[in-house]
Amino acid sequence: MGDFPKIAIDARMVNRSGIGTCIQHWLRDVGYSVALGDQKELEAFKEVPTHIPFKCGIYGYKEQLKFPYCKLRKQKADILHIPHCNVPLFYRGKMIVTVHDLTHLVYPEFLPMKLVHLYFKFIFWFICKRADRILTDSESTKRDLLRFYKADASKMTVVPLGVGSEFVRKPQSEIEYLYAKFNLPRDKKIILYVGNLLPHKNLNGFLEGFAQMKSKENCRLVLVGKAFDGRTRDTREKELGLEGLTIHAGMVSQEDLVNFYNLADLFVLPSLYEGFGLPVLEAFACGTPVACSNVSSLPEVGGNVAKYFDPKDPASIARILESSIEDKGKYDKEIDAWVKNFTWENSARQIREIATEIAAK
Repeated sequence: MGDFPKIAIDARMVNRSGIGTCIQHWLRDVGYSVALGDQKELEAFKEVPTHIPFKCGIYGYKEQLKFPYCKLRKQKADILHIPHCNVPLFYRGKMIVTVHDLTHLVYPEFLPMKLVHLYFKFIFWFICKRADRILTDSESTKRDLLRFYKADASKMTVVPLGVGSEFVRKPQSEIEYLYAKFNLPRDKKIILYVGNLLPHKNLNGFLEGFAQMKSKENCRLVLVGKAFDGRTRDTREKELGLEGLTIHAGMVSQEDLVNFYNLADLFVLPSLYEGFGLPVLEAFACGTPVACSNVSSLPEVGGNVAKYFDPKDPASIARILESSIEDKGKYDKEIDAWVKNFTWENSARQIREIATEIAAK
């Protein structure tokens, strides 16, 4: 085997938001020998010498039956890294599994049917029993696993995520175009939300808080994400009298996203639950203050630099928005020092070390 093990990764979700960001960075930095997934999608990752075709949706019985067990065995991988909870049930080799969050167990009421809850309840149980090592993005997710299962804490390691090198401070001249492109007013404070309409993201709760903000007329709330490509009926903007105060930017390019983070006076993450909360770091890396929920992993990611509110209390949200909207530029040193703690290189190094340790056993 040599000093460094032969590591394989299931990379099917490489182009998805969230988890895809993790996989992309890990493919470049960990040193995998084998990647499973769509060969066209994996062409961009020359760092991984061998690609095994595996095109199948996640969750359900089809991915279990179509998993390339034989092809992977022929590659003689020392260890398989599953970067999500959809583990191959019939794989018999050594395996490390990354568990990002337990949203499906913490908030089962948000699931479409009870069968989905039972599926995830089983799959996390299986991970706790079967994985040689479980990696979690945060102490919060690790605590959740221990809360729901009688798992072995010594089999769990917290491996924090990083922030991409593209998230940097930009001069005003480089972000100026956003005003015209998205019809943004120059004389208003910009509050930024990046996300979707999943219930645990708590957008409507955030809108209630924004509606109670005394200085809201001097602000514009910019909503970025696929859900905001058109006016949506799923938000309470009209009911709360906010239609003139919100701007739906929709899905934007990575460059526009980085520039929006730079342009914003405040970034807000109002989730009821997050396994990590990567946008907090992305905003910090662009020099923008953050106000976020005081729940799950977010205090770990925001540290003493972010400001926190109770996501279920609109008055708390409004109060923190008011106290944060003038913070841009006040805590630059603290923000810069904090965000340096989170790098993809560190994340990859930890995965390499853990894989080497497990493969040697």
